[in-house]
Amino acid sequence: MADSTLGMARSLLVDSSVYDSRMAETSKEHTFLGLASCDAEEILRQVQTRVVLVGDTGNNIELVKALEAIRIMEVPVVKIKEGDPGESGEKLIKSIVNMDINAPCIKTDNVKELGDGENAEFETVFVLKDFQSPDYSYLYKNDNRILGPPVVFHCAGKGEPLPFSSRPLYSTTMLNLSLCFTGFRKKEEVVNLVNLVHHMGGTIRKDFSAKVTHLIAYSTHGEKYRLAVCMGTPILTPDWIHKAWEHKDDINFHAGDEEFRTAFKVPPFQDCVLSFLGFSEEEKNNMEERTLKHGGRFLEVGDEKCTHLVVEENSIKELPFVPSKKLYAVKQEWFWGSIQMDARAGESMYSYEKSESPAMKKAVSLLSLTTPTSNRKRRRLRDTLAQLTKEAEISPFPPRKRPSAEHSLSMGSLLDISNTPETCKALAENAKPSKSSTPVLPKQSARWQVSKELYQTESNYVDILATVLQLFKHPLEKEGQVGGPILAQEEIKTIFGSIPDIYEVHTRIKADLEELVMNWSEDKSVGDIILKYSGELVRAYPPFINFFEMSKEMIVKCEKQKPRFHAFLKINQAKPECGRQTLVELLIRPVQRLPSVALLLNDIKKHTSDDNPDKVTLEKAIESLKEVMTHINEDKRKTEGQKQIFDVVYEVDGCPANLLSSHRSLVHRVETIALGDKPCDRGEHVTLFLFNDCLEIARKRHKVITTFKSPIGQTRPPAQLKHIMLMPLSQIRKVLDLQDTEDCQNAFALVVRPPTEQENLLFSFQLTAEDTLKSAWLKTLCRQVANTICRADAEDLIQCTDPDSLQVSTKDMDSTLSRASRAIKKTSKKVTRAFSFTKTPKRVIQRAFMASSTPDDKSPGTGPDHMSRMTSSATLAAIHSPSMVNLSSAFERKYHTFSRSTTHLI
Repeated sequence: MADSTLGMARSLLVDSSVYDSRMAETSKEHTFLGLASCDAEEILRQVQTRVVLVGDTGNNIELVKALEAIRIMEVPVVKIKEGDPGESGEKLIKSIVNMDINAPCIKTDNVKELGDGENAEFETVFVLKDFQSPDYSYLYKNDNRILGPPVVFHCAGKGEPLPFSSRPLYSTTMLNLSLCFTGFRKKEEVVNLVNLVHHMGGTIRKDFSAKVTHLIAYSTHGEKYRLAVCMGTPILTPDWIHKAWEHKDDINFHAGDEEFRTAFKVPPFQDCVLSFLGFSEEEKNNMEERTLKHGGRFLEVGDEKCTHLVVEENSIKELPFVPSKKLYAVKQEWFWGSIQMDARAGESMYSYEKSESPAMKKAVSLLSLTTPTSNRKRRRLRDTLAQLTKEAEISPFPPRKRPSAEHSLSMGSLLDISNTPETCKALAENAKPSKSSTPVLPKQSARWQVSKELYQTESNYVDILATVLQLFKHPLEKEGQVGGPILAQEEIKTIFGSIPDIYEVHTRIKADLEELVMNWSEDKSVGDIILKYSGELVRAYPPFINFFEMSKEMIVKCEKQKPRFHAFLKINQAKPECGRQTLVELLIRPVQRLPSVALLLNDIKKHTSDDNPDKVTLEKAIESLKEVMTHINEDKRKTEGQKQIFDVVYEVDGCPANLLSSHRSLVHRVETIALGDKPCDRGEHVTLFLFNDCLEIARKRHKVITTFKSPIGQTRPPAQLKHIMLMPLSQIRKVLDLQDTEDCQNAFALVVRPPTEQENLLFSFQLTAEDTLKSAWLKTLCRQVANTICRADAEDLIQCTDPDSLQVSTKDMDSTLSRASRAIKKTSKKVTRAFSFTKTPKRVIQRAFMASSTPDDKSPGTGPDHMSRMTSSATLAAIHSPSMVNLSSAFERKYHTFSRSTTHLI
């Protein structure tokens, strides 16, 4: 009976070779071969579970402890269930059940004693380290369950049972990953990769579907590659699998981690050979360089090995030869689109075709028009072009510079009205008459003509802002981009700033101007429209204009560091809507717009009669624009001041973080040389950064530190200065203007009383920059000190003093003796530090002194020459710098009245 029972149990255990490693179906039913539930459980109880450690794994103490912590293993079974009524036959149910591991692990060096996969009495799991050994081959051939040590450690750490796998499982490096292969020609290579994936817990699918998590591609051809690109599935090289196998013993490693797999993406131009036609030499070199960077090769046009001919469609009207069937002739947008997606784009969408559209030619010509010098010729040409393109009175020209208003505004360099040509957005091909275009009316007054031009330029300006938002900002913010986000949200915000707010307010201004022009009468008020939105203009413009330089820098930086963004710009800037202008050129329009509006308002006012109520309103509108631009300039100055503080922090190594403050601004910077030993050694090159409430003192670095690179990849120049001290201006008691003498030129000093000192200190400096006027610098310094300590008599803080009385001299600052003195001081400091921090045994030091103090007269250390050198060095080292004079005795004694006059500051 026992034999028959075991034979039945043998048939119940599943042949592990027929199941997938990720079988998840479970069942608690025990209806086997018509047996009762209790009989089935009795059969399972007769099956013994065991774990066998093969070879060196038995000597791994940590592995043994991990197995002791695992008390359960998964066991596959097949259940036979009777068919439903009316159906013939029986139904097989695959299932996995958990069984206790009762016996301790077994260690063996001979797997043939235990490796019988057909033995149904035991459910055996072999733990094997080497999946290339003969033991592995024998166990695999006999359908035994094989696990690697990483799987055991994983289960012990997670508190999970030993898993059942239809194939040998070494690690969980690719657990829950489903792979598909394409483009491979050698079957042996695919078989090897499939085995490695199975050993790491991954699964393989023959056909590509939504369940595939990664596509392993040997080329960029084929339907699977196209589907993976469309679905955003990572496309990786075979090296990803090999590299993951090298990490198979690391239980904390997973091959699906994005940071790891990024290095193994299939480049967009892999197995592509490109040639370029119609590009300038500079652009061609740029594209060839990027071809190599993105996995492709390039050859000259006409080479038979080329797979793609990239054509500059705007300059090439016809190909010089008939391309072969194997050669793709594509537009340049295919090239940049592939880089932007980080995947090879489909050629059918970008096929080059001969373009003969006259509308396109006209659109292109409009985009390249320059401003005519003659107003009359410009109007005539404008009307002619409007007829040719069937555009009703929408001017593609910049507004005229109006002499009557040229000198009426003076707003600073940023909003300089002499540099604000308002170029118009080009018209798209096959454009139809705009609903918002003004009707063709009989000859109107000059006031109406200028008002119409104000509307036309406003309409063009709104179109430019819409282009910036629709072609650049919105696509960059769009979720689910192929290849992932092109830019981070912080970078997008820095580039575009408040452009949406500016677009919104000007859209409403355009609508009001359109209504005014279409229903024109001389008593209509243009100024009321500008006054209506002046508050919104104040809120919308400063956040963008103040950070415009930062926006440009961000665009340049991202374009250099991020090839996908560079490709994105290339694609969009080539579109007719952009008029072949770069993003930076489009973004400068808001900077130019307000001065341009002010010019037009001045011209409208000139053609408005004195009895028209709009005359006064226009003056108010112009004044409101002046206030807006003044506000922008003031905010810009504040913003630039904050940026200057950041520049100081990056330039000065060790600069205190508390220098950054919203109320602090940089006032002046001077280059000096220290004349005393406070706050640094005499002769040091010192930079003084004067802020509105403190003074940052930094010296030139003796050794420049390495280049700093931020986490986002931005490289900064090395810090040239070293922080000495950050001193509040309230600590400056007096500013001394040292008189010029033969021994002292262009020098000044500061009487400083830090709270940690018991007496005043003297900081003396010599100005080095020729363009720095000492009197102006000292007045600026005293003005900031007076503001800090709330004193009105700033000039009283300056006192003219004889430098000899303070023993301050600029003589021999660059002499050999001075340089040698500084070198000795630095050397002595280094020696002192070396003896302070180096633990030298006493016996070594004693031997050194014994060797140097030998009684032999001929020894190198004993002669008159040696004594003279010692004396000269000692004398040189004993020379005191001027600032070592005791100020309480030398200064306060001679200038008792001065000290008494400043006691209220102490």
